[in-house]
Amino acid sequence: MSAGPVVLAAPAVETRTAARLSDWCILTKPGISAMTLVVTLAGYHLASGGHWSMPVVVAMLVGTALSGSGANALNMWLERDRDALMRRTANRPIPAGRISPRSALVFGLFLSVAGPAVLAVSVGSLPSLIAAVTIASYVLVYTPLKHVSSVNTLVGAVPGALPPLIGWSAASGTLDARAWGIFLILFFWQLPHFLAIAWRWREDYERGGYRMLTMGDPDGLRTARQVVLQTLALIAVSLLPAVQGLAGGLYAAGAVVLGLGFLFFGIGFAGDRTEARARRLFLASIVYLPVLLSILVIGRTRF
Repeated sequence: MSAGPVVLAAPAVETRTAARLSDWCILTKPGISAMTLVVTLAGYHLASGGHWSMPVVVAMLVGTALSGSGANALNMWLERDRDALMRRTANRPIPAGRISPRSALVFGLFLSVAGPAVLAVSVGSLPSLIAAVTIASYVLVYTPLKHVSSVNTLVGAVPGALPPLIGWSAASGTLDARAWGIFLILFFWQLPHFLAIAWRWREDYERGGYRMLTMGDPDGLRTARQVVLQTLALIAVSLLPAVQGLAGGLYAAGAVVLGLGFLFFGIGFAGDRTEARARRLFLASIVYLPVLLSILVIGRTRF
């Protein structure tokens, strides 16, 4: 009889432990962190010509993952009170009370220091500096600006576009025009991507006090215009790797086809500014970037 409760309690303990670990994982925004690693690795591959140093790659991915996770945790810590006001974020670990603000702060600071430190020791000073700038611009500039001005979308696209430069500098020790071409692709891709999110959740963002472009735009015309314009800009900058000699005709053709496909969904949203159209635009953006990078990696020409 005495053994029964012990056997029954074990699964409950395991469940609580798994839930606790899941909350800490959520704090790092794993989806965003995973995408960050993909674009960082792409930057490394493009600069290295496919000649990888596995110790450098592993250290680069670890340092980048720690840096991105730390920045995301600090972002959640800073926005905990506003997250509590929004249906989309109210159940996040901090506003829901499953992780204390102090613990989240310590966790975020530790990761934000550890990430650049790993890069500095095992990869190089330039990748470490770029990681530190990414963290600082995301946490100290973009996050507070979200409550002040709709310009935050443009500013936030900067730290979002820096990770490929970590990979590029890890492979080459420097940055050149080709690296900045990839930066511009990531920068302009984020604008229609995020505007689709902002339109879908515009009421939630207003409830949380975030000053997005969608505020004061009840019919969505201003938002739709920016989606189309920024997607056109994305098509233009996506051709830079071909112009700069980083990739050839295969990539250029693929970039044009993908860009026009993305623009199709942007125009569709502009003509019918519904949440369904915004969701399709968002999904199109999720497909566009990894496919474009895959074609770039495959179509890369040697230096």
